[in-house]
Amino acid sequence: MRIVYMGTPDFAVESLRALVEGGYNVVGVVTMPDKPIGRHGSVLQASPVKQYALEKGLPVLQPEKLKDETFLNALRELRADLQVVVAFRMLPEVVWAMPPLGTFNLHAALLPQYRGAAPINWAVINGETETGVTTFFLTHGMDTGKIIRQKRLPIADTDDVGTVYDALMHLGAGLVLETVDLILSGEVEAVEQSAYGDSESELRPAPKIFKETCRIDWRQPLKPIYDFIRGLSPYPAAWTELVQPDGTRLSLKIYQTEKRPAEHALPVGIVCTDAKSYLDIAVEGGYLRLLSLQLAGKKRMPTADFLNGFKHIEGCRVE
Repeated sequence: MRIVYMGTPDFAVESLRALVEGGYNVVGVVTMPDKPIGRHGSVLQASPVKQYALEKGLPVLQPEKLKDETFLNALRELRADLQVVVAFRMLPEVVWAMPPLGTFNLHAALLPQYRGAAPINWAVINGETETGVTTFFLTHGMDTGKIIRQKRLPIADTDDVGTVYDALMHLGAGLVLETVDLILSGEVEAVEQSAYGDSESELRPAPKIFKETCRIDWRQPLKPIYDFIRGLSPYPAAWTELVQPDGTRLSLKIYQTEKRPAEHALPVGIVCTDAKSYLDIAVEGGYLRLLSLQLAGKKRMPTADFLNGFKHIEGCRVE
């Protein structure tokens, strides 16, 4: 069976590696065009998937537009029986309908929940205790095709997006191989997502995350704020503004925190600290202890290091 693989980031490399090292016949790879980096954008950086594909001598296609005839002709010439998609772009029908065995996608959530661009982030932000990976056949609509297989993964209260991402990346690679084997054997029985019992009104979306999405709302209770921060750590990172007594505002990213439930009558957002070793934020239901943070223009650091270099923390608040 001839397989064309489509993907771009690190997350997609693991599944491609599993296919290649498993001896599957990957005849080509489709990934995003090289990305300009640097101050003037004069340097082009290949995607992680392209870098791996070139190391293994695989043909690489990098279309700007997925309906471009030159790209479509090159894709047809690969004569794929099956296309595998992991963390790529939304495909037009002319692409996903091309191979005789279809095109399936690996999604980092338990569909039909968390359709969209950022399923891992939103599962952690929402305080889920379980997530997983799903393979499904591509069709019209975002992440709505028939489900082939799922695997589940528990989310610990101390996990952040980084740990869940890594676990799902490896879990997903195994599921990709299982799915290819099922399709190859002719035993695949994909089912409609509606069979999973989630009504449209109960579905939790996973839209793309922007900078303003990442701003912390300190009016929330302790647990939701804690989940919000770990759901954005280490990337793109939750942020807030540290307001000094003189009104000066500093942007602050927060990566790691600890819940400290307690009763208090302090205003929300007030900083409580010994100015040496700990920094707590008063919120509804207790205090959020900041363990790892980053001032704009500085490196990420432990709170003790931050306090050692920041001499005017008393009387500050966050907004």
